[in-house]
Amino acid sequence: MIPITDVAVGFLMAWQAAVSPGQTALVGRPDSLPQPRAATVMQPVGLTMFVADTVPRVRRKAVVYSDGYATRLRIHKTLSWGMLPLFAASYFSGDQLLTKGIDAPSWARSMHGPAATGSAILFGANTVTGGWNLWEGRKDPTGRTRRILHSVLFTAASGGFAYAGTKLADDAEENLSARRNHRNLALGSIGVSTVSWLIMLIGN
Repeated sequence: MIPITDVAVGFLMAWQAAVSPGQTALVGRPDSLPQPRAATVMQPVGLTMFVADTVPRVRRKAVVYSDGYATRLRIHKTLSWGMLPLFAASYFSGDQLLTKGIDAPSWARSMHGPAATGSAILFGANTVTGGWNLWEGRKDPTGRTRRILHSVLFTAASGGFAYAGTKLADDAEENLSARRNHRNLALGSIGVSTVSWLIMLIGN
């Protein structure tokens, strides 16, 4: 004889299948339960690019110059323009002394010494102002190569003028060959200093 409980269970299962034919009985079928879908994570378009664009860039540290720098620069430029007439006076008076010796005109004798002295004072002042400003602007990369080249050429010209105006000038009074050496070195120094001056004039 079939137990009444088995009959009841069978009846219920048959009734469930008839009412919901597309569904499977839940008893003993845990795997048949619908699985939850994985959540979809939405990521804004271009998020990576946006983050990269917001990375701060390293900025070059600004170089601050003192008021004294501007004052020395103004003096340096003003004196550099005075270099041209002094060079002209030294050349023309020196040429008369070279070619005519003791017979050179009085204006040449009276002009050459003061012109050479004025050039020495000018070069000394510009050496101080230029060297001081070169040191203060040593951390500024803008125009650094031009400033260094200008300083090297100017220093070389100053050395040439110093030697021509001391040792060679003393020998030039009594020796024609020494006078020529004096003139050649002076002209070479004039050329070097002019190139040094033009480098800064054109560069600025």
